[in-house]
Amino acid sequence: MGGTRTAHCGCGQLRVETPEAPLRITTCHCSDCQRRTGSPFGHGAWFEKDTVTITGAMKSWTRHIEDRAVINHFCPTCGGVVMWEATKRPGRIAVAVGMFADRNFPPPDNSIFEQEMHPWISFTGEMEHLP
Repeated sequence: MGGTRTAHCGCGQLRVETPEAPLRITTCHCSDCQRRTGSPFGHGAWFEKDTVTITGAMKSWTRHIEDRAVINHFCPTCGGVVMWEATKRPGRIAVAVGMFADRNFPPPDNSIFEQEMHPWISFTGEMEHLP
């Protein structure tokens, strides 16, 4: 990955820095991620939580889904959801790839909840496809 990467919300107040490469990069098509992003999918890079440095004020909102929860962390000033945690992945945190604003960020490793994927979306390259 080369060097420290920084992600931040629209106003720049809430920031995440990491020198590590993502453990995995996931594109999620579930309706909850569509609502969270206002886009047809969510796109997150997963890291070990102890490898990221978080600075700035944030608020959190927990979304309960069946037998798990997703805790969304967002900027209280501009509202941007910068990162989230899933109870099924303790010790890990996902950072919204768009918050890095890096067009050279690596592509996704996997695509999940494809049963809710918009029919016009297609991917190039190799990745794991999950329903």
